[in-house]
Amino acid sequence: MDAVSNPYTPNAGAEPQAVVGRDDQLASFDLLLGRLVRGRTEQSMIITGLRGVGKTVLLGQFRLKALNADWVVVELEGSKHADDAFRRLLAAKLRTALYEIAPRARWSDRLRRAAGILKSFSVRVDQDGSFQAGLDVDVVTGFADHADLALDITDVFVALGEAAREHDRGLVLLFDEIQFLSARQLEAVIAALHKCVQRKLPVTLVGAGLPQIAELTGDAKSYSERLFKFPAIGYLGTDDARRAFAEPASEEGAEFSEEALGLAAEISGGYPYFIQELGSAVWLRARGPVITLDDVRDAEPVYASKLDSSFFRVRFDRATELQRVYMRAMAELGPDAQKAAAVAEVMGRDSTQVAPTRAELINMGLLYTPEHGYAAFTVPHFDQFMLRAMPELRVPPIRKRGKRE
Repeated sequence: MDAVSNPYTPNAGAEPQAVVGRDDQLASFDLLLGRLVRGRTEQSMIITGLRGVGKTVLLGQFRLKALNADWVVVELEGSKHADDAFRRLLAAKLRTALYEIAPRARWSDRLRRAAGILKSFSVRVDQDGSFQAGLDVDVVTGFADHADLALDITDVFVALGEAAREHDRGLVLLFDEIQFLSARQLEAVIAALHKCVQRKLPVTLVGAGLPQIAELTGDAKSYSERLFKFPAIGYLGTDDARRAFAEPASEEGAEFSEEALGLAAEISGGYPYFIQELGSAVWLRARGPVITLDDVRDAEPVYASKLDSSFFRVRFDRATELQRVYMRAMAELGPDAQKAAAVAEVMGRDSTQVAPTRAELINMGLLYTPEHGYAAFTVPHFDQFMLRAMPELRVPPIRKRGKRE
């Protein structure tokens, strides 16, 4: 069928034609904004899940809902920035938010004060004055100038929240890949949000991250489990997976046969990104308007090849030889979370020898720890890919002390 009309979107974070199976999370976000508008408090959310389950898509849905409610939206993506770089990025985003709360001609005293505090916050990383040039106000001394990231971000969030409330607006920060913040950055953001909650300000933060983020936030601040909900999203149930295939096709005047829908749902495992890849491959293969069982079968090798060459391969290529061997040993044991000692045994090593490699893979976001002593892949079906990419498990010999493996 026509490639231009292909209704499937196998792109990172791209909104699919049909967002299904996420009604609970969308309703929770509506509740969050609704209560904050009324001056009440409500737990915010950090959506958790593996790669490709639609976390970024959900943040996009939250963005649209917030904008429709006339809230100011700040979008950020976590990265391994040093504190100064993180401060600079946050300051730039919040400066934009300041002007969205109200245009300069309508600034109240509270907004001018918020601008002065934000300028003070930015001075620490922008001594040449280039950032401050966009904020023609005096620095508010004693605020956001503590040389402490948590205290400084708190001052800025509170000032913006007070200004937003005065203008009948709200501020929502949508933070993707939040697990990549450093421990200090995560602690600072959580502490700032906590202060806004205590003062019942219309400021909230909704994040998305890999499954380990719940543990990381708990380590950063013990009260995090009371500040956030951590809804986990994963594969879609059979009915929702069938809808995710069928509804986009229907909008373009095509339909799946019942048998084709069943096979497509089975092949994709119900994972949203895999649905988009398979749907796209099937669309380009089918003659239409009815998509048949044979169309899905014929598209499966194309779909698998595309995942192997892009979605899986980009992660495989980031790993060192020893890291790949560790992941291949995990795959040898199956798709579930694996005990560190069991992986070491497959490699013919003891746990202490491979522990640094395991820690590196967790830090890279390729593995996560669902429970103490265990690790699992952050990418669905990655075990199957590792078996294809490395048909044989060959463990490199232990090198002499003083040389890196």
